[in-house]
Amino acid sequence: MTCLHDRHLSPLLLAGLTGENWALDAYTDRGGYVQLRRILTGKVPPETVLAEVKAAGLRGRGGAGFPTAVKWGFMPKDYAGQKYLVCNADESEPGTFKDRDILRYNPHAVIEGMVIAAYVLGTTVGYIYIHGEIMEIYHRFEEAIRQAYAAGCLGRDILGSSVDFELHAVHGYGAYVCGEETALLESLEGKHGQPRFKPPFPAQRGLYGQPTTVNNVETLAYIPFIMAMGGQAYAALGRNGAKGTKIFPVSGDVEKPGCYELPIGTPFSELLALAGGVKGGRKLKAVIPGGVSTPVLPGNVMMGLNLDYDVISKAGSMMGTGGVIVLDETRCMVHTLLNISRFYRNESCGQCTPCREGTAWMVRLIEKIQRGQAAAGDIGLLDSVAANIQGRTVCSLGDAAALPVRSFLKHFRHEFLAYVGQGGNPGA
Repeated sequence: MTCLHDRHLSPLLLAGLTGENWALDAYTDRGGYVQLRRILTGKVPPETVLAEVKAAGLRGRGGAGFPTAVKWGFMPKDYAGQKYLVCNADESEPGTFKDRDILRYNPHAVIEGMVIAAYVLGTTVGYIYIHGEIMEIYHRFEEAIRQAYAAGCLGRDILGSSVDFELHAVHGYGAYVCGEETALLESLEGKHGQPRFKPPFPAQRGLYGQPTTVNNVETLAYIPFIMAMGGQAYAALGRNGAKGTKIFPVSGDVEKPGCYELPIGTPFSELLALAGGVKGGRKLKAVIPGGVSTPVLPGNVMMGLNLDYDVISKAGSMMGTGGVIVLDETRCMVHTLLNISRFYRNESCGQCTPCREGTAWMVRLIEKIQRGQAAAGDIGLLDSVAANIQGRTVCSLGDAAALPVRSFLKHFRHEFLAYVGQGGNPGA
């Protein structure tokens, strides 16, 4: 289910709710590729486009929230060799399903955004790396690429502008770690998907050793809308001092799970209400605000927060991908954390010892607690193992595994203590 509740917002998903009007003709009827034509045939300077993206306050929608205009500025301008633009569509974060819906309902917005971005970056070749477990959507995007080539919106001399851009779709094989940009680049090169040491960063040495910019699906899909309304106008859509809009996938214990596009800065309570409230009228216990890699927050804390990168960070978590997971009063936090920790144990690429060994240790400790076989000191040991993973791995998967553990113990330690010595029955 996809939802857009304010007609004044950019219709990123609204245009394709039925899934029937995703193709080129429907997209152009909605004003698609108008901005690409205006920019390329009107010879709008790349610096002007970059200034609009900066004015929009657009931040990366893949999880890190890094300012997009700043990231684009890292690409060397006068580099003589090939440069690349890569769209990261390896959406694997549990609780996050927005990119999948964008690719399903509005693939041409991503293509148009990629061509405009490539023009700014000065690159002529791009790739989109699509999560391998959504093959139907992958095939749809391949068809959208064919349509764009046929219409002259991709390839050589796009729309008669003398600008070239070749776009290729590649599918992954369902590895969570390939959502990390350097592991994604390794996979694109046909290698084992393991993160690279940094520096050098992709903008210096990325795909095939050449300068590369990697952006998320949602980030690139917003570019045509920003250029249509202007950066400042898009920024003004935000609330409570925040800028722009964001798609929030909501799942868990709510009546109406789905994707909701809202102004950044909207109170969380409003998003929860749009999702129908807590399922069955039960009480809100906790919220994971940005996919399972982000620290959990108690429900009463989250109800007082706005959906804003900085606000949620100050509260001790992260907005991440915006994948909101709602947990009601019936949820056992020990069971919930065990599910999360098993995921990270299974998805570790094994390159880093703290992650490879530490994620397995955490699962064993949580299982021991759940069985009621743990001593009180095992809870402190679990926190210690997580602390020794955090910040000690090549990529952020180690942190993604450690942060949920530490936050669950911080806010719900009493539930873990209730299992100690009770034979797996915390009510005993």
